[in-house]
Amino acid sequence: MNLSILLGMLGAPEIILIILGLLILFGGRKIPELMKGLGQGMREFKKASKNDDSKEPGSSGSIEEKSK
Repeated sequence: MNLSILLGMLGAPEIILIILGLLILFGGRKIPELMKGLGQGMREFKKASKNDDSKEPGSSGSIEEKSK
């Protein structure tokens, strides 16, 4: 079967089963820590990508070049 078809067919029972599996594997105390780490990683990624977008093409961004 095609992977995109399988991923598109996730319903409520499947999601509940996945969540229960995660609870069994990691326990209730570890999941908030994992989600916190995931959120921090996403935040850092967005921050880094925003900084890359703000740079002008062809500019290295050094202060010496801007002052000349």
